[in-house]
Amino acid sequence: MRSSKPLSNNASYPSHQASNLTELLEQAADALAQKYKREGTFTNASNVKEYLKLKLGSYDREVFALMLLDSQHQLIRFEELFFGTIDAAAVYPREVVKASLNANAAAVILAHNHPSGSAEPSQADINITDTLVRALKLIDVRVLDHIVVGEQCVSLAERGLL
Repeated sequence: MRSSKPLSNNASYPSHQASNLTELLEQAADALAQKYKREGTFTNASNVKEYLKLKLGSYDREVFALMLLDSQHQLIRFEELFFGTIDAAAVYPREVVKASLNANAAAVILAHNHPSGSAEPSQADINITDTLVRALKLIDVRVLDHIVVGEQCVSLAERGLL
C-alpha cells in the first residue's frame, strides 16, 4: 500500500514522496527488482539477500514469501503467501505449488523473516524446506534457496541444508 500524501505543507516536498520507512523500503526493493530484471539474475546470493531484506525486514510478524523465477532465473514476481504471528507462520505446500504453476515458474527462492532479528534457521524451517523441495520437484520447479531474514540473512543453500 502506497500513500500519495505529502510529508508536509512545505512546497519543497513532492506529493509522491514516501511517507514512512516501510514505503521507502518497498520502493527500494522495487528498484532493485527492476535493476536485476534489466542487468542480471537472482543467482547471486548477496543480490537475493539484499532484495529480501528490503522486502521482508520491516515486518513485525512472520511472512513466508516466494521469489518466482523464469528459466534464466529472472524474477517473474515476488509473492507473499502466508502471514503468521511473531514467531511462526503456517506454510501449505499445495499453495506454494499452485503459486509456482500460476506464474509458470521454472525455479523459486523461498523466503521468510524472523521478527526477533535472529535469522538462525529453526528445525521447522529446515523441515518445511525439505517438504517444499520434494513437492516442487514433482512439477519440475527447482528450489534454488531458502533465505531467512533477520538482522542478517541466512541462506540454507550456503549452509548445505538444501
